[in-house]
Order: sequence, then C-alpha cells, then structure tokens
Amino acid sequence: MAKAVLTISSKNYGAWALRGWLMARLAGLDFTEKVISPDDPAMKAEMLLLSSSMLVPSLQNAGVKVWDTLAIGEYLNEIKPKAGLLPADVKARAHCRAISGEMHSGFSAMRGALPMNIKAHFPNFKVWSRAQADIDRVLAIWKECLSTYGGPFLFGKQPCIADAMYAPVVTRFLTYDVPLDKASMAYCKRVMELPAMKEWVAAAKKEPDEIDELDAEF
Repeated sequence: MAKAVLTISSKNYGAWALRGWLMARLAGLDFTEKVISPDDPAMKAEMLLLSSSMLVPSLQNAGVKVWDTLAIGEYLNEIKPKAGLLPADVKARAHCRAISGEMHSGFSAMRGALPMNIKAHFPNFKVWSRAQADIDRVLAIWKECLSTYGGPFLFGKQPCIADAMYAPVVTRFLTYDVPLDKASMAYCKRVMELPAMKEWVAAAKKEPDEIDELDAEF
C-alpha cells in the first residue's frame, strides 16, 4: 500500500502545518511529506493568518483526502484508535475537543502579534494587551488540564490532539520570551522534548530564509 502523503508549508513559520504533522507523527502514521513552495497561494494564506481552516495541511491516505487540522486529527483518531489521540474517557474527550476547537478558532491577537518563527528569539519582547489576554487564557487552559488530568501532558501521560494544537504556541512562548509560571514552563519543555518536535525543529532550523517577514504583514 502506498504511503500517505501530508502536504505542509514552512516548518519554521507554518503553525497549522506543525499541528497536522505532529498529529500524524503521534498517530504513528507512515507518511511522506509534500512541502509547498513559499510562493504557493496556500502557503501565503497560512502565513498571513487569513484563515484557521485552509487546504494546508492536507492528508491523502488510502483514497481519502482530508484537510483542516481538526478534521485531520479526527480522521487519524479513527484509523489509529490505539494511538490515543483523543482521551478514552467521554468527559475528558469532550474537554479535549473543546480546547482544541478554541485554539482552532480563537487567539487571533496572539497569533497575529507573535507569529511562529522557530529560528528567531526576541528577548524582552513587549506583548500588547489583547495578545496578553490570549496568552493568559492559554495558560489558564494549561493549568486546568495539568491539574485535572495529572500531566505531564494536557490530558495525562501521553500527548494527544490538544498537545498538537498548542505545540505552535509553545514555540511562540519560547521565541518571544513570554514569562511563564513553573508548571507552564515545565509543560513547554516536555512538548519540545518530544522526538517528533525535535525532528520538526531541526528541519526548521535548516530551512532557507525564503519568506520575507516584512511582506507577510503579521
């Protein structure tokens, strides 16, 4: 059987691409990557934050084509149920879907003010008030999940769809030197230590600087 194909954008800047890619890795799916050009309209749509629901990333597998990051996660959960991308408990599963959906449709101020840029580091970055409100909400979500489900990941011992959805936020907090409490910093460290995240970050750092951030109008 042919391998699945996951279409993604920049590994340095592509937050939605990271979410879909990380879900596929966590599911244990055997796939190849198709990386679109920085000049591709779909890439620009993701970089310009025009929508949280676009054609990148997209997954082709066994005659099925699915796009939109949450839809990819739900599909992967169906074909790889033993991977535990969604919690087994119905209440936890509903909670996981809720905070994943909140990330999918919200936090526009934070995403606009702190665009993903893994290779960069901005010490003492000044965060404006609307973006700070989004950051505070993210940290409240993390605190509730870690307290409720015992960590080390948002819904317990293994990473799931929710951790994939918030992984680009982890990179943003590190890039922009966002002050974090001890528990949130420990969670960020756990996410960054995932083998899949290390693989993604290593590839991002090797990526040529082909995207003009000034033209991206973040």
